[in-house]
Amino acid sequence: MGLFLRFVISNVFDILQVLILIRVFISWVPHDTNGKLIILLYSVTESILRPIRDNIPLVSNGFDITPVIAFFLIGFIKKLLLFAV
Repeated sequence: MGLFLRFVISNVFDILQVLILIRVFISWVPHDTNGKLIILLYSVTESILRPIRDNIPLVSNGFDITPVIAFFLIGFIKKLLLFAV
């Protein structure tokens, strides 16, 4: 059971990190914001990014660092959970 739980935790957190990376890359190119996959991507990642964005102000030049912070927080939480299992 412990091995399966480690596998699930690791993969779920890896998928979340990949989704955040995809969102960052998509933000650099023009895309259809009404596409089903884009809406799904934004809904999943926004639930992670919004609390961070609410607590950390934008850098003076308008650069949004919340995906970077979220990426590292997800990795840290993943390591904590895997250590606890």
